[in-house]
Amino acid sequence: MLSAFIREFLIPLLVFLVLRSLLRGFFTSFRRPAPRTTSPPGGNRVTLHKDPVCGVYISADTGIARTFGGETVYFCSPECRDKYRAR
Repeated sequence: MLSAFIREFLIPLLVFLVLRSLLRGFFTSFRRPAPRTTSPPGGNRVTLHKDPVCGVYISADTGIARTFGGETVYFCSPECRDKYRAR
């Protein structure tokens, strides 16, 4: 009686659970992670700008903003600004 229960119920259940776990892991590896947004403690969202020289993201409040050819560019440091100007 017990061996029939194991053969007919428990083994198929274990096989199903193992296959489901493997397939779930396989298919979730193809999903892209959702982009993260952060807000400062006050709740206001901050717009980040990418420094064209080093690639660091900085806020408009802390970055060094310069206008080149009608476009505002933000830099993380005076060194990056000078390297961009030298191009």
